[in-house]
Amino acid sequence: MRAPYLALAAAGASLLAPTSPPPAPAPDPVPAPSAAAVPRPAGKPAARHEDPVTAARLRARVRACVPVSRGRYRTDAHAPATVPVCGTRETVFWKADLDIDCDGRPTRRCNRRTDPCFVPRTAYRQSDGRPLAAERLPYIVVPAPSRIWNHRADGVRGGSVAAVVYRGRVRYAVVGDTGPRDLVGEASYATARALGIPPNPRHGGADSGVTYIVFKNSRVTPIQDPAAAAATGERLARRFLGAPAGAGHPAPDRTGGTGGTGGTAGAGGGPRGAPAGTPGAGAGGTASAAPPAPAPGRVTVPRGARHSLR
Repeated sequence: MRAPYLALAAAGASLLAPTSPPPAPAPDPVPAPSAAAVPRPAGKPAARHEDPVTAARLRARVRACVPVSRGRYRTDAHAPATVPVCGTRETVFWKADLDIDCDGRPTRRCNRRTDPCFVPRTAYRQSDGRPLAAERLPYIVVPAPSRIWNHRADGVRGGSVAAVVYRGRVRYAVVGDTGPRDLVGEASYATARALGIPPNPRHGGADSGVTYIVFKNSRVTPIQDPAAAAATGERLARRFLGAPAGAGHPAPDRTGGTGGTGGTAGAGGGPRGAPAGTPGAGAGGTASAAPPAPAPGRVTVPRGARHSLR
């Protein structure tokens, strides 16, 4: 009888002994905050994705034309006048050919030997007073002021920034020279080369398909800085593409408007025979005086002569 008694005593002791509490359950893991829940520091707007500037987008943006010129321009001396200058609130633009301007400071590829129409002057000069170098600086040529159109009235001056579109390429340039009062469609050796257009002044250029978009009241200082022109042009082009496509063109200020000068006015606008335009007084300035007459001894050669050399 002793063994059963001991078994019963052990069982009773186990029942009377204090029991340890069960371990507490592990806390649920706290999920990491999502990126959307992270508060943004004050004063820092969310980064916005911007589509790249492409030739197709720019061409679509300037598909419709609201003319700002009072007439149309020829692309060559003997061609019919078919090209208007069009406008939006931010730009003026035209669609034409591209003849090679090799004027300005003589270089290895732009001089009297390589270009029979060469003139060592440009309508606008560098910050050091020397003419622009067509071989090195991407620039475009605008028609000299006339009854057809006065570019200064639409905020276009020496040093204004332009996007030049050809096929699938977009390149940025400055307004660097002036041409004949009735012709349009010309750019420097460097501009043509950047667009993949043959830049030879004797037989280069493109017969059609070039779109010139000039941003109003823009300016690159110094005018001879192509990197500054590219950065400014890219910024302005993005802004232009983000504007409503149907933005109308306000009535132009024919008194001359505002805008920077860009470069210093030179003695003339190259071999096309256009007088040099006198830049305005800067941002917020008034209209410039009438352009001076060509410098004595200036050679006047119609731009169409370049095509006769092709």
